[in-house]
Amino acid sequence: MLGVMQFDKPELLEKRIRLLEAIGEFGSISSAAKKVGLSYKASWEAVDTMNNLSQSPLVVKVTGGSGGGGTTLTALGQEMVKNYGILKHEYERFIATLSSVSQFNVEHIKNLQRIAMQISARNQLMGKIGEIKQAKVNAEVHIVLKSGVVLVSTITNSAVEEMGLHVGDEVVGIIKASSVLLAQSDDIVTSARNKLKGTVRDIKFGDVNAQVSVDVGENDVVVATITTESVKRLGFNVGSNVCAIIKSSSIIIGK
Repeated sequence: MLGVMQFDKPELLEKRIRLLEAIGEFGSISSAAKKVGLSYKASWEAVDTMNNLSQSPLVVKVTGGSGGGGTTLTALGQEMVKNYGILKHEYERFIATLSSVSQFNVEHIKNLQRIAMQISARNQLMGKIGEIKQAKVNAEVHIVLKSGVVLVSTITNSAVEEMGLHVGDEVVGIIKASSVLLAQSDDIVTSARNKLKGTVRDIKFGDVNAQVSVDVGENDVVVATITTESVKRLGFNVGSNVCAIIKSSSIIIGK
């Protein structure tokens, strides 16, 4: 289904395809990296990721020749680049047709894409990047949710570069429910970067674990999976004030 792919701006898929195109053109990772505006390290990481996600490699190393070797696209890699060009052309033609219908709002496609995203993580919170603090290896990405609550995610600088993250970008914070801890208040001392105050909206009990939904404002809901015993011991009920605690390294960013 074409609607789940984004061709309207140079996001992750677009950048990776451009990298494949450049590798096919130059036969060199370093030259390809310069053309698409990625570092050598980030380019190799992207290639490794694409090869890992593909049924067979898209890029392989070659040895020998006057240049002493390099990289090249496999037959499958070449097909992927070609087919992406066809899909992008058809997508743009499709959007142009839809745009001619006055009742249709192209921005609604973004909502459909987010809804269609299938991942196992229970928490998928939409927001905009408010700040990016880069250090030597990692970066802190501050995601401002619609409630105004700020999630801080720690990811590598390479990930920031490859995803093309900038202040103002719309992203999704992805968190496994098992990575969310709950406390009765936010005055608990912890190394976790995120402490979100909220109210228990719902509790679903199981034999061993319980799923606790916490509203942190404006219907931004964080779900935590904790033991049923912990829920009873802490006295959590619907309406209870709680604090959701999340390590910054536990928040994955999707774009």
